[in-house]
Amino acid sequence: MNIDQKFMLRAIELGKNAIGSAAPNPAVGCVIVHDKKIIGEGYTSEYGGNHAEVNAIASVKDKSLLRKATLYVTLEPCSHFGKTPPCADFIIENQIKKVAIGLQDPHHKVAGQGIKKLKEAGCEVLVGILESECREHHKRFLTYHKKKRPYIILKWAKTVDGFIAPEDSTRQKDAQPYWITNTYSRQLVHQWRSQEQAILVGTETVLKDNPKLNVRDWSGNNPIRVVLDRQLRIPNSYHVFDGSVKTIILTENSEQNPSKENIQYEILGFDKQMAEQICEILCRHNIASVIIEGGAQTLQAFIDANLWDEARVFTGTTTFKKGIKAPNITGKVIEKKNSIDDILIVLEND
Repeated sequence: MNIDQKFMLRAIELGKNAIGSAAPNPAVGCVIVHDKKIIGEGYTSEYGGNHAEVNAIASVKDKSLLRKATLYVTLEPCSHFGKTPPCADFIIENQIKKVAIGLQDPHHKVAGQGIKKLKEAGCEVLVGILESECREHHKRFLTYHKKKRPYIILKWAKTVDGFIAPEDSTRQKDAQPYWITNTYSRQLVHQWRSQEQAILVGTETVLKDNPKLNVRDWSGNNPIRVVLDRQLRIPNSYHVFDGSVKTIILTENSEQNPSKENIQYEILGFDKQMAEQICEILCRHNIASVIIEGGAQTLQAFIDANLWDEARVFTGTTTFKKGIKAPNITGKVIEKKNSIDDILIVLEND
């Protein structure tokens, strides 16, 4: 690993701090180096705040060093006015003469214009430093802008004998949560929720479990809740209607109750191409990533439509003997590890 790659790797690590909070903006990391020493660091603030380059430049104590410094950034600096002024202009104003970029921005408002602006101002620009690593880091942002849909993560837990939930008769006899995984695995899921912009579940999952769908066992933002409710069967007393976070109800029922705070309704056709329609709706709400946590029918709908990027599947030590079968999926195994006594397998859609 050469010195440019070393500093870009640090920029990627910094950018990870912005995953979940910066969305739908990219989680950019930035490092400023003078005489082979880091003099400034930054990452993208929460959506609407400063970009990584601005935060990194602001962190430099001796601004006179900027003229002889190199700025490393995981994604091409923006060249347009959005919530904040163009970062390319800010770099030029601070007289930074060398900029190393991991990846060109695919956003139509940037798409090489930031690089062009820097070069026209006399900056030396290097592009493609740790490009594959930067591409992996920015997978949510890239999917959103290139495929015009959110980055989709499927998640479920199954028993040793392959069930995702017990059958209804078991629940009716003994109404309680039927945990498949251990406490540590459940905490890991809450970390994942904090990293994605939205969480999506089906009607039966809400009716049977009354989940809060928030981040309780981790620190971070609660994701936007997206709930399928074809006939508006979920009672208003359930947690998903508590107004604590933006919640989108997908329904085909036009008799909606839009008066509740933070609750929005979208009409969805449930008979065909449901997964494609959901992606279109999420894009309209500027949602760049979603974690889908059930139930089995909802998960299978995205699998059958081949609309998924990752699947994270736990196998616990529990057995149900009968119940709702876990979804059927095939993909490239990119990770397999133990979560204490649970097994986690992460698949990539190949």
